[in-house]
Amino acid sequence: MSTVSVTQIIEAPADQLWRLLVELPDRADWLSTVRAVELLTPGRLAPGTAWRETRTQPDGAAHTEEFVVVEAVPFRRLVLSSPGIGVDYRTTWTLRAVRRCGRARTAVSVRQEALPTAPYGRVLALLLGGLAARAVEGAFRRDLCDLARAARPPAAAAAAA
Repeated sequence: MSTVSVTQIIEAPADQLWRLLVELPDRADWLSTVRAVELLTPGRLAPGTAWRETRTQPDGAAHTEEFVVVEAVPFRRLVLSSPGIGVDYRTTWTLRAVRRCGRARTAVSVRQEALPTAPYGRVLALLLGGLAARAVEGAFRRDLCDLARAARPPAAAAAAA
């Protein structure tokens, strides 16, 4: 099993960040690499909710993954599973309020565990583990930056542009 974890402090309250994470149809509006989101289950986000997300890869190619919600604890934790070839992935988003000088900040952590489901999954993890881990870490850092940017008030976002 390999694990990648990234944390960033974001200048926004956890409830605002949670809404961005769980409003699935809107993910393509704020995640810079997401081209499309296709909902596979109706209703509000809850365990069992499934969707497909198509992202642009660094080489420009499109890659589609399917996600299923395993656990959703509002404003605190979102756990997703995603099947791969010989490996299943579990991604956990954790939000923790951080108060400094009266400002609302949230420590957002995203962690992915790769769980081999077939013998060749273990072999691939050994051969490509470091390279894949660096790619996943970079993608998570970009997603956290996108989340921080989407959470900025419109005036702050315009001033930063």
